[in-house]
Amino acid sequence: MSTDMRIPPREFESKLRPLPQFIFGSRWLQLPLYLGLIVAQCVYVVLFLKELWHLVLGAMKFTEQEIMLVVLGLIDVVMISNLLIMVIVGGYETFVSRMELQKHPDQPEWLSHVNASVLKIKLAMAIIGISSIHLLRTFIYAGSLGKEISPYTETGVMWQTIIHGLFVMSAIGIALVERLSQPTAAKH
Repeated sequence: MSTDMRIPPREFESKLRPLPQFIFGSRWLQLPLYLGLIVAQCVYVVLFLKELWHLVLGAMKFTEQEIMLVVLGLIDVVMISNLLIMVIVGGYETFVSRMELQKHPDQPEWLSHVNASVLKIKLAMAIIGISSIHLLRTFIYAGSLGKEISPYTETGVMWQTIIHGLFVMSAIGIALVERLSQPTAAKH
């Protein structure tokens, strides 16, 4: 048998002993989780369309600040949706089964080199992006802090800023640990 021939999965699994075969097969228990995330993705599509419709209907009467807040909400939904796609596709490919998309014209660029390390860093960056949108939305209200109409308090803004800083530091830490754990990749 040549080294470039692949053993079909069923043939390979039948050669495993029963316990390793059972343990390896348990990865399929994650499938309902990924399917559930696809349902959550559908909910986000409905939320996006609802907010977009709200923006279109209010375009003539909203102030610039109100339009900016709705648009930031739309961007937030898109970024969370992107995060869901990364988890669904990347997680399935990494932890459950290969999707064999190498020749598909729509294969996302990032999927060709996805592994658990890359997925962690991409997820951390997506979370920072989402946190940035929330923080920007909060900063828009900064002028009304201390007034009864403000949805935020000074303490709330401080904590959001601290939490965002922790997200950034965590992402830097994850990237640093990944870089240190793979010295050959760091040289290139």
